[in-house]
Amino acid sequence: MHKFRPNFQSESVSGLELFTAYPSFLAMLVNVASICSRIGTPRQCRAISRLQSSLKAVNAKNLDVNALVYVPQCINPAVDTDLPLYDVPVAIKDNICTASMPTTCSSSMLTGFTSPFDATVVELLQSAGAPIIGKANCDEFGMGSLNMYSSCGPVVNPYQPKSRTTAWSERERRYAGGSSGGSAAAVAAGMCPVALGTDTGGSIRLPASYCGVVGLKPSYGIISRWGVVSFADSLDCVGIIGQNVDYVKRTFGILSKYDKKDLSSAKPPTRTKAREGCRNAMTNWQSSLSGLRVGIPQEYFPAETDRDILGPLKQVIKNLQKVGVTVVPVQLPSTPYALSAYYVIASAEASSNMARYDGIQYGLRVDPPPGADARKAADVYGYTRTQCFGPEVKRRILLGTYALTADAFDNYFLQAQRVRKLIRADFDKVFRHANVLMTGETSVGPEGVDVLLHPSAIRTAPPIPDASIAVENSSKESNGLESSLEDYVQDVLTVPASLAGLPAISVPAGLADDQWPIGVSVVGQWGYDEMVLRVAEIIEDTGRDAPV
Repeated sequence: MHKFRPNFQSESVSGLELFTAYPSFLAMLVNVASICSRIGTPRQCRAISRLQSSLKAVNAKNLDVNALVYVPQCINPAVDTDLPLYDVPVAIKDNICTASMPTTCSSSMLTGFTSPFDATVVELLQSAGAPIIGKANCDEFGMGSLNMYSSCGPVVNPYQPKSRTTAWSERERRYAGGSSGGSAAAVAAGMCPVALGTDTGGSIRLPASYCGVVGLKPSYGIISRWGVVSFADSLDCVGIIGQNVDYVKRTFGILSKYDKKDLSSAKPPTRTKAREGCRNAMTNWQSSLSGLRVGIPQEYFPAETDRDILGPLKQVIKNLQKVGVTVVPVQLPSTPYALSAYYVIASAEASSNMARYDGIQYGLRVDPPPGADARKAADVYGYTRTQCFGPEVKRRILLGTYALTADAFDNYFLQAQRVRKLIRADFDKVFRHANVLMTGETSVGPEGVDVLLHPSAIRTAPPIPDASIAVENSSKESNGLESSLEDYVQDVLTVPASLAGLPAISVPAGLADDQWPIGVSVVGQWGYDEMVLRVAEIIEDTGRDAPV
């Protein structure tokens, strides 16, 4: 696994100023420059320029940000400029399989593993001409909300308040969010305009909010999960993080394809029915936004919400109302139970998926210490899993295993599934469009809303504690539980849409009082991803036009 240790040696290759990190990285830039010297069309030069800019940002910032954990020795830009993503360098989260790069899920358990195949989403990106610039850091196996649980180290938020005059290396260190923190940080740092991530309970929307970029969790089953290392199968979604809504929209158009290899992929007739319903609904407010109804769920402002983030949300609402959008309050009464239900369901599914990593059939094997009885398979399993899994993965395995025991199954797992059903019903009761997945369901009608709008997070990005403070806190017996509970509550606003399988996108809403970014989320009915993207565009456009 390549780690960046730039020496910032300056060289000139074919008239291009390069900042080298190590020989393979220099060779990659030489290859890019050599291609540029042989071609001359504006579109080809644009592709080369975009890739060159991305690689320079990687070289300049990745040592501090730790967004990318692997960069290939050679990156070839698309020669065919008719391909839709020929000029869009993309980073891939480290839990999405790539045949040309390691896939470790930021875990010691998968050290050195390289998949024999590409995930479907990677194949689609490559077919569309997108150059893959590397693998992005993440929480181990996607379990975490801050991107602090990684064998490669935490991801540092690359955002720097404009009011600060401190040097890049001396800026305030805050978390990038998780679990797709590396993907969000790579986009925010200019390393790539688009990155793929996964979202199980907010793992794209939360880091997008913290880093000030756009993050889409699509409807469950719309983008293929084949080739993605599983965390919680009924919740996992491959999503997109981009510098703006247009990048996300372009990439979504490439990835939203039926995949027969993915058993959870929505069938073509279902997709067609949802797409037609979505487009018909949008015709009501394409000429005048007065037909667009946006709901504000009253339960999405829990006690843990930092009051400082409400200013940007109110401004977004004002901007929408100025262009004629109708904004109304709505009720989602089952929301307070969503977080607890999510962690029971996700942990139960995780404990099942993690069972395959035994060090014999799957995963890195760590031999027991001298004197231990290596003939007992249980001892070998236990020692390997103890050494190779990080603290958060172990914690969720224990929680999930308990939830599936005979004594707890009815009281926890089945009860969580009942709550999940109630949450789905709550959403269907407020949307004016019928859920095509539910038989016999009818739309609410004109009194319903097209989309929901709420804060993406309860606060801005949390600070990364100093090493001395971290050491002091680690000596406290209760710190592990306290930090985990604080970590879990970050997802309180994002898990309801995940439990219901609905499309949701986080869009930058501006800066909170501490001058750090905060996002707002748009949630739509299942299969209405195009509507969610369109409303996100409206928010982006009205925010750009609003007076500062």
